[in-house]
Amino acid sequence: MKANKRTVWFLTLLSLVAVISIFYLRKEAPMQLDGMAIFGDKNKEETILKETSSDGSKTTSVFADSVRFEEMRMEARNERSQMRDQLTNKISSPDITAEEKKAAYEEMDELIKRESAEALMELHIKELGYPDAFVRKDNGKVDVTVLSVDEGHSAKMADEITQYIMTSWEDAREVQVVFME
Repeated sequence: MKANKRTVWFLTLLSLVAVISIFYLRKEAPMQLDGMAIFGDKNKEETILKETSSDGSKTTSVFADSVRFEEMRMEARNERSQMRDQLTNKISSPDITAEEKKAAYEEMDELIKRESAEALMELHIKELGYPDAFVRKDNGKVDVTVLSVDEGHSAKMADEITQYIMTSWEDAREVQVVFME
């Protein structure tokens, strides 16, 4: 009988902790699709970024460029997914030696490390003040495409990004930075 009471008390306390933690998490970061907020125009800063020229007459949407970045990311994911499938098939094949399997494991590990490093680099470039960035690394060459809302991007900005990437990746030999408007 004591075990049942302990179990009931434990489950009660556990559910109470879960409810309180969900309440505080939701209070700090409310969900984006919350109730009537879908129909209001009050919180539009996350949906579409706008660029206004100096005379105020021209307004260009940056949302379409952001979609291009997502398309580039999806292409890279599809390509790497195919590579991962090939490596998995190679590993599961009974005709391959242990050395070849080890090489395939190492290549898969390198692929995962490269993907996470690229995602981290994109986040760091966004922290520098750019709305979006796409980073792709192949054989020591790093291609960086940055979405710039300001027309005044300069060689100084490109050098800042290049320097950051060269210090972060030891095997980065060549860095190419392209600004998209």
